[in-house]
Amino acid sequence: MDRALLEGARAMSGRPFLRSGARLLLGFCLAVAAASAMAVAPEGVRIDKGWSFRLLPGNAQGAAHAEAAPWRAATVPGTVHTDLLSNRLIADPYVGAPEAKLQWIGLADWEYRTRFDAPRTALASARNDLVFEGLDTYAEVWLNGARVLDADNAFRTWRVPVQGKLRAKGNELRIVFRSPIAKLLPGVQAMPHKLLGNYPSPYGDEPKDAMTANFVRKPGYHYGWDWGPRYVTAGISKPIVLQSWDTVRIDDLQLRQDRVDEARADLAAVASLDVVREGAFILRLWQTTPDGRRSLAAERRAELHAGANRIELPVQVDRPQRWFPNGYGAQPLYRYELEVGSSNGDGKGTIARAGARTGLRSIELRRDPDDKGRSFYFAVNGIPVFAKGANTIPFDMFQPRVNKAQLRRVLQSAVDANMNFLRSWGGGYYESEDFFDLADELGLLVWQDFMFGGGMPPAYDDAFRANVVLEARDQVRRLRNHPSLALWCGNNEEEIAWKYWGAGKELKAADPAFADKVWKGYVQLFGTDLRKVVAEEGGGIAYWASSPGDDLLDVANTPASGDMHYWEVWGNPAYPPSKYLEITPRFMSEYGLQAWPVQRTIDAFARREEQGVATPVIEAHQKFLAGKGNERLMKYVDYEFGETRDFAAFVYLSQAAQAEGIELAALHHRASRPFTMGSLYWQLNDVWPGASWSSVDWFGRWKALQFHARRFYAPVAVAALRSPGGKTTVSLLNDRTHAVKGELRLRLSTLDGKLLRDERRPVELAPLSAAKAVDYTDAELLGGADPASTVAVFDLRVDGEAASRGAVYFRAAKDMQWPDPGLQAQWRRDGDGYALELHAAKFARAVWLDTGELDAELSDNALTLLPGESVVLHVASKAGLESLRTSLRLRSLAGMQMFTKTR
Repeated sequence: MDRALLEGARAMSGRPFLRSGARLLLGFCLAVAAASAMAVAPEGVRIDKGWSFRLLPGNAQGAAHAEAAPWRAATVPGTVHTDLLSNRLIADPYVGAPEAKLQWIGLADWEYRTRFDAPRTALASARNDLVFEGLDTYAEVWLNGARVLDADNAFRTWRVPVQGKLRAKGNELRIVFRSPIAKLLPGVQAMPHKLLGNYPSPYGDEPKDAMTANFVRKPGYHYGWDWGPRYVTAGISKPIVLQSWDTVRIDDLQLRQDRVDEARADLAAVASLDVVREGAFILRLWQTTPDGRRSLAAERRAELHAGANRIELPVQVDRPQRWFPNGYGAQPLYRYELEVGSSNGDGKGTIARAGARTGLRSIELRRDPDDKGRSFYFAVNGIPVFAKGANTIPFDMFQPRVNKAQLRRVLQSAVDANMNFLRSWGGGYYESEDFFDLADELGLLVWQDFMFGGGMPPAYDDAFRANVVLEARDQVRRLRNHPSLALWCGNNEEEIAWKYWGAGKELKAADPAFADKVWKGYVQLFGTDLRKVVAEEGGGIAYWASSPGDDLLDVANTPASGDMHYWEVWGNPAYPPSKYLEITPRFMSEYGLQAWPVQRTIDAFARREEQGVATPVIEAHQKFLAGKGNERLMKYVDYEFGETRDFAAFVYLSQAAQAEGIELAALHHRASRPFTMGSLYWQLNDVWPGASWSSVDWFGRWKALQFHARRFYAPVAVAALRSPGGKTTVSLLNDRTHAVKGELRLRLSTLDGKLLRDERRPVELAPLSAAKAVDYTDAELLGGADPASTVAVFDLRVDGEAASRGAVYFRAAKDMQWPDPGLQAQWRRDGDGYALELHAAKFARAVWLDTGELDAELSDNALTLLPGESVVLHVASKAGLESLRTSLRLRSLAGMQMFTKTR
């Protein structure tokens, strides 16, 4: 395997190179170890330099891993795994199959330390706090030999007063991280009846019948999922800051939107202030409009008492520039800056300052009753929004190394695919400010789960629940100013797991009293506690108890009401994708099909000789069914295309099956508007390179599904859906807020190009609508033509909108005789890139263009071309024209062969 391949791909995606990155990180760590441990930041002094780490002396893992015992350079923020990697003490966790050999890391205790000097201003200040924005997870913090904190929640911010504990020089900060498995396992094993977890470890680091992940407030995906490895890491996951102040500190600035409409926006700037001593103060709030005009929005004089104070400043904005989701309008953002000064004439001027940004909009979750149940949709500025999008999972196994460029690439991909909605799933971590800032700027609404990804938590324990409530307050306060935030949801799939997956029934049979206690604790946490936090702190954002669910009504995961996850396609009983047409939900928040990423991504972790449908390295990167997921994936390839034992063909066909299956479901959901008002497939992104349900892989490369999503999520589209019974329904979809007019064309053609039927008719699409245009039986469409060699194609053209196409096949692809499409490609220079004209002599389905080891971004791919049709694609690449010409490979369903006719 060419190691430079991974390096180049990482550079393209904005990610650090991981394999030879050990050398790069090593140099970085040695440099920072010699530097000062302090860095001045606007919010205080950041303690992020000069850190070192080691395996804690006396730990049980020490005998087998003596190489980790000496002090070595560490990166903060960071993780134990990435620090071990940068010091060349472990293999790259993503390359090959090293997972089993790295499980000792999660069983070990680790120690971090640094020294820092306290600034003179800090020593002279009345107050000094050490603020730990993220400690993962069981952490004992020592300052100059005194134990100042015991942390037990990776999702909380910890504030520790340290006035009187600082020295001018050489303060020692030391943090010991305890293994969450080793800490919790004795208590879990002692339970007479266990709580069901998610994915038992296949590596023996904890017993399969005593899983600990449910009991710790830590990212659940660290313990392994069916799309990612098991790396139970630890570390200083977010910055540590020394904050110092003499008079007042602005703890929080909330921009609460009480009313927003076209005429006026009424806001309240709510300031939470920590005051050292009582006194008279003046508060000024400055507003900067989206076009850059700055003005004084509010001013207030106030007598503040020592301790916590809460002050509201009313703000009125006439004719506000309102924020809209992608596809419905622009995303103007207002910025507000609060200044606190003394009003007693002591000449101190501004003594505290804080800023926040928001978009002005109204948003609500509407649950209107009807004869079948209750609706479930979001209205933004009064507009009913059909949610088009996907679920997001963590962007890396080691979250501190996720950067804004990486997030921007994936979220921009969502916008480019006409998405307006993302669900941030509950088994990872609460997304970063960078993520939400980008969502605000791009117009992506975000459904944010609280961090419960599955497996029943011990919510019957009062201390556990109290810890979660504090976590929730931290996170709701942190994110509430973002206009993209649409919903807080209590958890992912815990309610249906208890009710329908056997865990609840089994515990009720074994210990009814304990089962009742567990369920009552669940209802208290997700029905009352978290709901109360969102009501008190969320600024009007809705709360939903569990996904899927109906807000704790008896029946959950029903098409009639609430949101729905549908996994009987792909999961058990593994129905074919056509089953999607039988399920019409109010809001589909999960459904999905797997596929492998493109060949170049696979080459980054597996050498060609290691690649095969059932080879060890490939199975190590296929987490479904404990590595045997390719058997299920082959089943879905076979449904439409037939089986193959050629790995390259398997990869290509897996993407085609995924793209066509999800397109079928998404178009059915859209055609069912207004009963159905959301379609979020599983999943947008990847946590590492491997097989998964994603449409964008770990490097940011698009699978076929992402190209299809841009078409099936287009604002104006045609849905031509054929049921297994032989009935085709053609629907016209319009997400625009105005009516549009266009032309619907039907062509019936043989695969080799004989046109049997060509009909056109004008159409008008009402605003915000889905309308059935026509129904056909197979006999009505075919008119006696051979179903094994004939295709019906529906094209919708509307001025100002991308053309939309729906193809109807009357037999599975494996039962059709695909001719050589005679694909030809012609290149030319085009501005700052290249133009590629692609022509098909005969019908070409699932055309995939690949440039091998060269990185190139194509304006479109995964195409269907009619006989005699040409398309022109734009290609952006740093490679030269001749290199691109010789590297291009074209593939279609015709014999699954490569076609290389280029000129």
